[in-house]
Amino acid sequence: MSASAFLPRTAALTTTALTAAALLAATLAAPAALAAGPVAPGADYKAAYDTLGPQRLTPAQQRLAAAKQAEAARTYDGVRTRAPLAGYKLSGGIHQSQKTSYWCGPATLVITQSARDEVAGRSQQDAATLLKTTSNGTAWYGININVPSPTGYPMADALNHRLPGAGYVPKALPYTPTATDKANFKQHITHDTDNDFAIAGNAWEVPGGPHLVGHPNIEIFHWVSIDGYNTDTAAGQVNYLDPVGGVSTSVISWAGSVPKSARISSDTITTIMGGRGYVW
Repeated sequence: MSASAFLPRTAALTTTALTAAALLAATLAAPAALAAGPVAPGADYKAAYDTLGPQRLTPAQQRLAAAKQAEAARTYDGVRTRAPLAGYKLSGGIHQSQKTSYWCGPATLVITQSARDEVAGRSQQDAATLLKTTSNGTAWYGININVPSPTGYPMADALNHRLPGAGYVPKALPYTPTATDKANFKQHITHDTDNDFAIAGNAWEVPGGPHLVGHPNIEIFHWVSIDGYNTDTAAGQVNYLDPVGGVSTSVISWAGSVPKSARISSDTITTIMGGRGYVW
């Protein structure tokens, strides 16, 4: 997605590219509590400008998340102690380049789904219709889609609708993810990959903060599919598929520098998702 295609700030989306002066103003406007302790780069800006309301899991999601967390923590102990496999373990998502500047969500849905069922070439238009994607993009939270018992998390609801029994749950992250958040993400990506699933991650990149590979130093909301981890570091690094990769620069001006597949520190991508989160 490009900043020019990023649409007016909504509960989940924005397109503002800050100047240095604007970033300073955002920093000064951040809550005083954030200044009292270490924060992730860009977290002060996120806290000052976020318009997303309270996010709530349904009781069923809470039970499922707790059960998955317990299982992921248990199996991660084995990941840390088993012999290295000398490389990355992937669930095998099939990349698609997003068809419009604001269809990263639909593209991520079909990529993430393909990691499980290995079906390529699904329609991004169908995915966009299901997700209720607009020219503002695909919401992280606050949109009920046309599935039985929607929860307000469109990506989680769409994945569970298309992959019955998958048990996807959303994991919201604070503006500055904690050490526990980062440890949990390592457990979640190994759990999903080992069970042949991918994670749908909702990035919020801001000037001065970390960015995905090839992305410019501007504010970007973006969906990616995280489909594997480095076995030698117990998920210290992960692999992800970026829908901007392969997009024409006439659609997204900076797309030429973005790879279809990239590797990044798991702590860094957790920070990038701070203020939004991921579906695992």
